[in-house]
Amino acid sequence: MKTIGVIGSGTMGNGIAHVSALSGYKVFLMDINEILLDKGLQKIKSNMERQFSKDKISKDDMENALNNITGITNLESLVSCDLIIEAATEDVEIKKNIFQSLQNICNEETILASNTSSISIDLMASITNLPENFIGMHFMNPVPVMKLVEIIKGSKTSKKTEDKIIKLAKKMGKIPVVCNNSPGFVANRILIPMINEAILAYEEGVASVESIDKIMTLGMNHPMGPLKLADFIGLDVVLNICKILHKDFKDDKYRPSSLLVKMVESGKLGFKTGEGFYKH
Repeated sequence: MKTIGVIGSGTMGNGIAHVSALSGYKVFLMDINEILLDKGLQKIKSNMERQFSKDKISKDDMENALNNITGITNLESLVSCDLIIEAATEDVEIKKNIFQSLQNICNEETILASNTSSISIDLMASITNLPENFIGMHFMNPVPVMKLVEIIKGSKTSKKTEDKIIKLAKKMGKIPVVCNNSPGFVANRILIPMINEAILAYEEGVASVESIDKIMTLGMNHPMGPLKLADFIGLDVVLNICKILHKDFKDDKYRPSSLLVKMVESGKLGFKTGEGFYKH
């Protein structure tokens, strides 16, 4: 495996391109327009410069990695990729359209992966001609820092594909942990209901935002409280995953809190809009 395509240059996509390029792979980073693409490429450059300033990487590492990345705005340029990782918006229709379009580009050896945090791997794999070549690669945010990659096997994912992706993740300096396809997989099946419960506790006046987060950091040894974490994930993303879990499990314990819905509707999405449970 020598060439990796990454679809989406946002927070997750540029992070995946970042670690792929630093690991020596040639990377094609794709987004729908030059403005979004340039923003993603600049983010990669600034993050690598920060790593260099902290002696995490050498100047040669940084320069070689930046030279490994090519920005593109059309899917056809991904034709030579051995692996294509989709890191687009967490919207099932957008993802389905992407994988449908890739059918006219990929060869029989191309591995397709989704960075989805909650959408069914089997659903997306079913759109492709070769579901045995399809797998989930759920990177954690921020990608250059976090070690875990949740590897999600679909019901038709081949052992060959699984082994290649595990080897790739290790070469990126990550720790791959494998699970089977299920709504929310493991990470978000456990994390999102906890965040939603913290929101309910605040909504019901049990404690302040700061108190809830402090109890979880000091008492449960979490590095960040659930409400602050929700802000960094994006309250719209949290809501979307809640809805997916609620719909797929048909269990009201996954129903999103009314406060979460109201905050998203009012545009208070957390860090990316400057206000959520905290001011940023």
